[in-house]
Amino acid sequence: MIYDYTTKPGPPRCTGSFNARDLRFSRTMIYAIEEINNSTELLPELKLGYQIFDSCASVPMAVHVAFQLANGQDSVFYEGSNCSQSGVVMGAVGDSGSTPSIGMLRIIGSFGIPLVSHFATCACLSDKHEYPTFFRTIPSDHYQADALAKLVKHFGWTWIGAVHSDSDYGINGMASFLHAALREGICVEYIESYFRTDPRSKIQRVADVIRRSTAIVVVAFTASGDMRALLEELALDPPPPRQWIGSEGWVTDPHLMSFSFCAGAIGVAIQKSVIPGLRDFLLDLSPSEVAASPLLTEFWEDAFNCSLTTSSDQGNKECDGTEDIQKLSSPYTETSQLRISNMVYKAVYSIAHAIHNAVCHETNITTKCQKNIKLESKQVFSELKKVNFSRNGYHVSFDPNGDPVAFYELVNWQKSVNGVTKLAKVGYYDASLPKGQQFNIDQNITWLDGSTEVPVSVCSESCPPGTRKVLQKGKPICCYDCIPCPEGEISNMTDSPDCFPCLREFWPNSKKDACLPKPVEFLSFDEVLSIILTVFSVGGAVLTVITAVIFFHHRTTPIVRANNSELSFLLLFSLTLCFLCSLTFIGAPSEWSCMLRHTAFGIIFVLCISCVLGKTIVVLMAFKATLPGSNAMKWFGPPQQRMTVVSFTFIQVIICIIWLVVSPPFPVKNLTTYKEKIILECALGSAVGFWAVLGYIGLLAVFCFVLAVLARKLPDNFNEAKMITFSMLIFCAVWITFIPAYVSSPGKFTVAVEIFAILASSFGLILCIFAPKCFIILFQPEKNTKKYLMNKN
Repeated sequence: MIYDYTTKPGPPRCTGSFNARDLRFSRTMIYAIEEINNSTELLPELKLGYQIFDSCASVPMAVHVAFQLANGQDSVFYEGSNCSQSGVVMGAVGDSGSTPSIGMLRIIGSFGIPLVSHFATCACLSDKHEYPTFFRTIPSDHYQADALAKLVKHFGWTWIGAVHSDSDYGINGMASFLHAALREGICVEYIESYFRTDPRSKIQRVADVIRRSTAIVVVAFTASGDMRALLEELALDPPPPRQWIGSEGWVTDPHLMSFSFCAGAIGVAIQKSVIPGLRDFLLDLSPSEVAASPLLTEFWEDAFNCSLTTSSDQGNKECDGTEDIQKLSSPYTETSQLRISNMVYKAVYSIAHAIHNAVCHETNITTKCQKNIKLESKQVFSELKKVNFSRNGYHVSFDPNGDPVAFYELVNWQKSVNGVTKLAKVGYYDASLPKGQQFNIDQNITWLDGSTEVPVSVCSESCPPGTRKVLQKGKPICCYDCIPCPEGEISNMTDSPDCFPCLREFWPNSKKDACLPKPVEFLSFDEVLSIILTVFSVGGAVLTVITAVIFFHHRTTPIVRANNSELSFLLLFSLTLCFLCSLTFIGAPSEWSCMLRHTAFGIIFVLCISCVLGKTIVVLMAFKATLPGSNAMKWFGPPQQRMTVVSFTFIQVIICIIWLVVSPPFPVKNLTTYKEKIILECALGSAVGFWAVLGYIGLLAVFCFVLAVLARKLPDNFNEAKMITFSMLIFCAVWITFIPAYVSSPGKFTVAVEIFAILASSFGLILCIFAPKCFIILFQPEKNTKKYLMNKN
């Protein structure tokens, strides 16, 4: 409806089409008043009067009505009444809109006249500093906005469009919704506002935005008339399928269900209710009663397309009395979906209870009311705050803000088998329940285009576990890219904003959505490399034992006796231990194996080098003893040789004991060499101790090498010093290259390098020192004579 003014200043008047739903609201109020006036419990012997004004959803008209109420005109209609305060308004029911209600409150609020609204939902009206005399039986939009946000969040819609009425209802309602949506992590692609009286170009622009948008879901916080204007514009060029989310202002309006492209709309609605006897009252209209009321006359003529007065200028046929309202299909007669009508009903009863509490008191037998009391509207206002009753199973009370307990039904536009769109309840929202239990929804929902699958409306697809969200520059937070987690980090939930590192002993799986224990790596016996090294180690020990057996079998031959067979057997024994000690480096390190492998290796190798050193000294002394007057062998006989070996070995034993006492080797989990696995290895404990053991071995090897070089040119067919020189050369070369290889080799290969160095140097000794002798013993026995050995070149 629109309003206009005559050329002469005067009150505004309504123009526009008739609204049958608003007529039902006014008739519901009349029914409630008559029910109260006939009651023996509520206001007994007192009658309520009333007058109905049509504000036409217009602020000027609403303000005009407010002035009439404040002026106290003698306009109380109740025939046969004996009113004690004719013309004094105790309270008002209305308005249907938030903006007209605000206009009325600015005026009647100053006079203390309470206004109880059945349909004004703006959250701004809960402000008691601004609107102290305002009450309502319909919940505040604060709760409706929360319900809508939870509805959108429930179905995973994070990318939506929003349109709202350019009124207090739409502006404040949308502001509350956007606040709740932000809290729920919902992003809005666009926000458009309009009013039904705006130029068509503006409404057309809003429709074009909806058509071009990428958001599938559209939240419309509009009044019914505003929504109709938008849908009529969209119907001219229907948009791609859109999932409409509606506020209670329009989602239950049956007129709008004719727009087929809105099928599947879902929204919040006032609870459907039953008012006993209301339908019969609405349909009990006699022709004389209709003719006596201009409002009913307009309804009748509009509904049946006929005229009750001969002076009608609409050109319709005259009503002949055959019109049957019982068969009429109209919002006025539709009482199966009573929602707002019940709010009107409760509003009337709340004012009646407030008056009752002000003028009546209970006795032991009956209720007595003071008929001649001078009642003021401020008393009614005061009593309204305390109202607490139930009617037809529906509770009525007001909180300190004048609001009732919020309860909404969640409704869905569902097409029946015959193609007619009907309203179906699919859930509820109850603000009185604890958080987490307030919102409940069924799965029996029909979506856009009649689909049973929930539509998807997101700016960016959800980031799977193993990735994190990175916001797109200049776009809302719902628009993002999915970036894989960096090395060593995971995300184990969808849409994770961050990745977090695994604990030190864990590593991400291939999908980077879980931390798994890092594999523990060490040189185990079942690895190919370990098997190869074990074969060489055991083979070397067997070869050494075979050599010892050959030497023992030919122990009386000159080549065996030529260079202290006792040192030779001791050297073979130590070489056997050298080969076998390499096995201690294979397998999982333990506290005992870590101490054994390094100390045993150090002591056995010193024993081996001491024997070689003893043999080298024997060679030198033997040739000096051949010089005239020399008694060198007297000073380096077998006892001195044994003492030399024992002394050199004992020094290494002392070094190892100090190492073990001060800071022994111990097993440790190496987490730094490799990020993705754990190296189980032996820490040196004291690096000084380790390098002291190796340094002492190297010192003896160098000393032995120098002596062997000095003795290599002594005249003899079989000069053992040459073999010792070659063996020490190999020994030194192996251990010099061992140092950088040991330092640079990662993980288990460090152990493999150490084993290789032990085996290589051991094979060098046995092959250079004993292989030639075995060859002569086995294959050239003619050379195994004293004469041949002593023959000088």
